[in-house]
Amino acid sequence: MPAANIVSILENIGRLLEIRGENAFKCRAYINAAHAVSEIRTELEQIVSEGRLREVRGIGEAIAGRINEYFTTGKIEYYEQLKKELPESLLELARIPNLGPRKIKLLFENLSITNVGELEYACRENRLVNLAGFGERTQEKVLKGIEFMKQHKGEHLFADVYPQALSMLYKLGEKARGGAIEICGSIRRRKEVIRDVDILVAGGDKEAVSLTFTTLPEIEEIYLRGDTKTSVRLISGVDADLRIVESHEFPFALMYFTGSKEHNVRLRGIAKKLGLKLNEYGLFDGVRSVVADSEKEVYERLKLDYVPPEMREDMGEIEAAEAGAIPDLVTETDIQGVFHIHTSFSDGSDSVETMAEAARKLGYRYIGISDHSKSAYYAGGLKTDDVRRQWDLIDSLNKKWPDFHIFKGIESDILPDGTLDYDEDVLKGFDFVIASVHSNFRLKRDEQMARIIAAIRNPYMTMLGHPTGRLLLSREGYDVDMRTIIDEAARHDKIIELNASPYRLDIDWRHLPYAQSKDVRISINPDAHNTAGLMEVFYGVCIARKGWLEKKDVLNTLSLEEITRIMKQKRGV
Repeated sequence: MPAANIVSILENIGRLLEIRGENAFKCRAYINAAHAVSEIRTELEQIVSEGRLREVRGIGEAIAGRINEYFTTGKIEYYEQLKKELPESLLELARIPNLGPRKIKLLFENLSITNVGELEYACRENRLVNLAGFGERTQEKVLKGIEFMKQHKGEHLFADVYPQALSMLYKLGEKARGGAIEICGSIRRRKEVIRDVDILVAGGDKEAVSLTFTTLPEIEEIYLRGDTKTSVRLISGVDADLRIVESHEFPFALMYFTGSKEHNVRLRGIAKKLGLKLNEYGLFDGVRSVVADSEKEVYERLKLDYVPPEMREDMGEIEAAEAGAIPDLVTETDIQGVFHIHTSFSDGSDSVETMAEAARKLGYRYIGISDHSKSAYYAGGLKTDDVRRQWDLIDSLNKKWPDFHIFKGIESDILPDGTLDYDEDVLKGFDFVIASVHSNFRLKRDEQMARIIAAIRNPYMTMLGHPTGRLLLSREGYDVDMRTIIDEAARHDKIIELNASPYRLDIDWRHLPYAQSKDVRISINPDAHNTAGLMEVFYGVCIARKGWLEKKDVLNTLSLEEITRIMKQKRGV
């Protein structure tokens, strides 16, 4: 009984309860439980059979009972009753930007709208204009949200699909022993948003590999079953392809199916100039096959340096490979510490000490605590007394760990006029200040730019947090000119955050080469709200590599001693 099913069911219950108007604690309990189950997916069945569900953080008595019911009967009666009251298709509406559960409930109760198609038709017929709680402007926003959702249909967050792909790879690898197996496509290129999973296999027991693939518990539907290609849909809604090739074809197929399409076209053009032909089956000099035992050797045959998969987007990497100028990309092991960490002082779920202990166990030498500032009342933003109380706590913890340091920071709201969220006497007490926009997202470009530039010019601001405010597949970033922001950051020696939350991954990797060219340092920050969030640095490193960043370009690859010196220098100490 696939654990992925129960994750989806728990999350659906939480979302439907939100639409019904249940109290926020009850709704959040189901969504938190879904997250908890997703993290123990491979062990869930054993935990259930041993009666240890209540030991899992985030799963209370009632929800544990629902999970047990699912594993006993194959369904949850509470969920079945809820779907009779509220159509499950209402969950489609929850994916539309700017449409919250309260508005979905109004649409259902007043206009009997149950899905996206009905909502779009109602908007075209101007039925939302006179509906209480909506109006003409809201109707326009809903239509734009529907268009946004259509544009991104079939797309998934990298972080949602990557663990599924790894799980499948591991299970198939058991049958491909003696051969080769690899994840390809946009996952291997570490795109922030992906459409499908591509797995390439060569050697091993081909029939066993193919049979294992089609009988994986993650599979919902088989589209195509063949000797060399099998296509399926996963329970999560993601399409996946398995391709099987001969061992001597593997390096060429790996390159081809990794992509990107544009990169491959450039490679084929280079091969042609050398009098060769390149495709997924090999490299050919007339009818003679040119041997290559690895991707690196394929690039060598084309007189190119090896191009890391993350860089293969036809954005200058071919020219760099021709010139022997491929950068030595940053790695996760280069990261010495992390900034942008929230704790139970604001909207985090773990204490300062717990977050620090977790970071130490991960091998980090320092962390930077940056809870929300006072204007973020919705997130428990810190008043001045709270700030000073947190500083005292951090001082005591720093005495406890001579080999580890906690920096005192804040994520200060950039107010609409560009000022930061505390008086000067408080701001100067922080070791660092992350300045972020958390409100008034829809200001006109010149107003938003003036606001952010004013913050960058503030002497107490250290780094700019999630610079466009985007939420992948949910919300476009606010209207800004990133090049101008980078120029301003360079002019005032400010740091720009690469927010590693897989929902943000902001700054966009496409802007990183320009930041690098302007000597603007990037800080890969997890924006962690619990200890598990510290692990999301991995996603930030993926994006940093995709943006050509080297160790020297990333602030938090520096040692504790170097970071301490820089923080003091920026504060004028």
